[in-house]
Amino acid sequence: MIIDQLLPSLASRDAIGVHALRVQEALARRGITGSIYYGTASGDVAGLGKSVDHLPAHVDDRILLYHSSIGSVVFDALRRVTDPIAVDYHNITPASELDSWEPAIAGEVALGRVQLDELASMATYAVADSEYNRLELDAAGFGPSRVAPLLVDTWSDPPSPDAQLTKNFASRGPGQRWIFVGKISPHKGTHHLIAALAAMRTLYDPLATLTLVGSPISDRYRDALSAYLHRLGLDDAVKFPGSLSPEELEAYWQASDLFLCLSHHEGFGVPIVEAMAHGVPVIAHGVTAIPETVGNAGILLAGTEALRAATAAHRVATDEVLREEMVARGYERVSSFDLSLATEAFCDALLAGLGE
Repeated sequence: MIIDQLLPSLASRDAIGVHALRVQEALARRGITGSIYYGTASGDVAGLGKSVDHLPAHVDDRILLYHSSIGSVVFDALRRVTDPIAVDYHNITPASELDSWEPAIAGEVALGRVQLDELASMATYAVADSEYNRLELDAAGFGPSRVAPLLVDTWSDPPSPDAQLTKNFASRGPGQRWIFVGKISPHKGTHHLIAALAAMRTLYDPLATLTLVGSPISDRYRDALSAYLHRLGLDDAVKFPGSLSPEELEAYWQASDLFLCLSHHEGFGVPIVEAMAHGVPVIAHGVTAIPETVGNAGILLAGTEALRAATAAHRVATDEVLREEMVARGYERVSSFDLSLATEAFCDALLAGLGE
């Protein structure tokens, strides 16, 4: 059997791209060969796959595994192949979360939903990286599907932290240090995080800070956040370091006291697991797949209100017993995402559905 993979983008700092590379490695260990085809790729991994332009229309004994996460012209290649198609679904953000800010990107995710519906009649089998995502496959009309974990090893064997950043953090004064890792985007609730920090500094901790690690979805949203920060007097309290190297990110994790996630929509939430792996307590908005990922290891909020989040953060900061319990539960929860176990579970789920 051959299993070729197709995805819109292959990038080394993208969870889906890393996942696809690990799937290829894991299947090869089971004697199943295959190539990765992409629409675009970052320079450091472009050589590990091929442009979708080179995707053959048919290969004997081949199954094509399509990674669905956004609308893409890459999808058109599926209409040209005559081989069986399987889907690995990573969730598609609802267009309503982005339409008022970035209509073009909202159009891409809306297209992704249309393509997902079309895939339901094309695919012989599908897997999803959370039960929440699998239920979306059911709603779209897919046939048999299973949960197959995401293969991203971001919580074991971390790199050495950036020495200069570590030195800078060590010299910083008091004040709770919040962190969020992910796209700076309306659907990630970045503006809610800023409002929560304002409440925290007003009511409990005037020296609390927030670091937002990730690239902005657009200049328009980033500029709006900057104006919001200025109006709240938080210009020096919120940092936007952008997309970081593994060593830089490790330094930020080690310097953080709390991971706060007020996202509106998550299909899994890799940074939640990263936080728990680093002993950073997690407080999160309990919607979509977030409760499934957090389990009993964090505090789940019923809403994104600033006062609610700030009060929960203050409790974690001042209740040492609670904090230690959250850290311990976080480490326990992380063990269930062990890469070696997840790799075997993914291959078992995929191949069982394909009749192998």
